[in-house]
Amino acid sequence: MKKLWTILFLSLILLLAACGKGDADKSADGDKDSGNADGENTEIIVGASSEPHAEILEEAKPLLEEKGIALEIEPYQDYVFPNDDLESGKLDANFFQHIPYLKETIDKTGYDLDYIDGIHIEPMGVYSKDIASIDDIQKGTEVIMSNSVADHGRILSLFEKNGLLKLDPEVDKGSATLEDVVENPKELKFSPEYEPALLPEFYHSEKNVLVAINTNYAIGADLNPLEDALFIEDEDSEYVNVIAVRSEDKDNEALKTLVEVLHSKEIQDFILEKYDGAVVPVGGNN
Repeated sequence: MKKLWTILFLSLILLLAACGKGDADKSADGDKDSGNADGENTEIIVGASSEPHAEILEEAKPLLEEKGIALEIEPYQDYVFPNDDLESGKLDANFFQHIPYLKETIDKTGYDLDYIDGIHIEPMGVYSKDIASIDDIQKGTEVIMSNSVADHGRILSLFEKNGLLKLDPEVDKGSATLEDVVENPKELKFSPEYEPALLPEFYHSEKNVLVAINTNYAIGADLNPLEDALFIEDEDSEYVNVIAVRSEDKDNEALKTLVEVLHSKEIQDFILEKYDGAVVPVGGNN
């Protein structure tokens, strides 16, 4: 009887050991499939305008994968929904806007958004198919521009810098509006009511007009900002494009790693080579 109990006891031990090994193997397989601290890749969803933002993010994907981060890019063609979707939680971050636009959105909507850091500058350019130089601009020429108030001071400052108008010296250049134009010797007629994505269409369809176009939309319309713009911002522009996040996620490690990768020499070299100076990287290691 004692011998029988000994055999049963040893059998129970072997059975428990086998179960424990099976669970350990299952756990190990699960870790292998998953990949962060537990072997599981951290997934982040970032909204971006197609050009150049989404292209830059695509280039960053393999570098992020090496750091255990799986990036999903959600493309946008407008300037409104990316912040709406970030606030709602559909996105973890977005990459399409400069700081003044983000601040304007926060002021208008009350969204609890912030940004981690700047990545690049897309110089604002003024284009015309028919006007070959600033000296050829006639009195009364129409200037077609974005309906984004955050862009108005930027555009007007660019016109002032090129000697086409003067702004009230008491007004901050970045927040200037058409009401702040104090001298307009060429009697330029500003039309600030158009969606930014539509501006390249006016360049192609309207005659003898000036069109102020953001670089991302210019590139998307096969324009070369450095060659096709009548005049354009230089590298001193303060309108840096940022990785925007919800305020609660400003210290999120995966999103901070995204910024580090975008600041890396590999990505900054890609920006310089791909866009030939039409997009200027900032804040990195180049």
